[in-house]
Amino acid sequence: MSMPQAVVFGAGSIGRGFIGQLLSESGYTVVFVDIDAPLIAALNARGRYTIHLVENERRATATVGPVRGLLSGDAEAVIAALAETTLGATAVGARALPQIAPLIARAVARRQAAGEAQPLNLIICENLPDAAATLRGLVEGHLDAQGRAYLRAHVGLANAVIARMVPEPTPELRAQDVSAIVTEPYKELPVDAAAWVGEIPAIVGLEPVSPIAPYVARKLYLHNAAHALMGYLGHQRGHALGYEALEDPVIRRVVEGAMEESLRGLAAAHGLDEAGLRAHLAGLWPRLANRALADPVRRLARDPLRKLAPGDRLVGAARLAEAAGVIPGNLAWGLAAALAYDAPEDAAAQELQTRIAQEGIGAVLACVCRIAPEEPLGGLVLERYARLRQGAWAP
Repeated sequence: MSMPQAVVFGAGSIGRGFIGQLLSESGYTVVFVDIDAPLIAALNARGRYTIHLVENERRATATVGPVRGLLSGDAEAVIAALAETTLGATAVGARALPQIAPLIARAVARRQAAGEAQPLNLIICENLPDAAATLRGLVEGHLDAQGRAYLRAHVGLANAVIARMVPEPTPELRAQDVSAIVTEPYKELPVDAAAWVGEIPAIVGLEPVSPIAPYVARKLYLHNAAHALMGYLGHQRGHALGYEALEDPVIRRVVEGAMEESLRGLAAAHGLDEAGLRAHLAGLWPRLANRALADPVRRLARDPLRKLAPGDRLVGAARLAEAAGVIPGNLAWGLAAALAYDAPEDAAAQELQTRIAQEGIGAVLACVCRIAPEEPLGGLVLERYARLRQGAWAP
């Protein structure tokens, strides 16, 4: 019997470094769709790729295959592959969703024209709040009324919570093997069961959950928030790598305090058990401290304008803490450091600093973060921001 195939949009860190491995181990031939021509050529030439699973004390190597690749510009081949499968995923980044939506719409239209009753489900692995709804809206824009009805009845777009840490391949690794990738071995993939159409197949690591909102919030306000704190405070303290920042006792105290603030806010907002959240956090600490991943501070901190948004990892966590009656003093350090982030190679950081210079820190705090300077959280952030600028910020 031939193996079923799954189509994965995006052959980058998450597509190749996580989803591809899970689908391959579950018995699928993985068809990657990407714009990276050398990578697609390598996948097609070899029919497999190497994944390096690293922890502080252990190393392992696995081969992922069979796989093949399609260039996203080869629309006909992509549409044909998606029209013939029942399972896929997206891991392209939020900004690329408008580019893949027309391809998905045309595949849906082809399935409808063929009278295909078997459902198609896509696992949405994007770092965007309710990315599935965003993608569904984009796809609907390319369909007529009948196509939209078919989409609702036969196509599931299920949000997933991506917690595996996969740093970008270094230039050295890419020069050695363009398809190889380094990642941690963590293998849990919560997926929105309520959004799935039909029976959910047995996929390694996949955990159908409903509602998914608490899992999304836990990832954002613990995992992502910790990474942001490590990135922004690490930059302030002159560290190049995330684990170096976490080993800094000053930063470690702030991150631990911020996680406690966020944890209590999460428990109150979502009715979650604090003991369960602390057990989850206990498992997260050694992963954050994984020296073998060598995750750069610049990656953890990049795009501060997005990460300072009202519902994102830092402001959102601080608001949850406030709502639970917890003073977010440590999270405020993270917010202050994010506002001060000025890495010259980060375009968003430079835009942020230009705005602060032109408009003032209070105005930017209000506009970007939706935090009024005169409210308690605003006062905490501005006081810490001033201390950072004076170089006397140790908590």
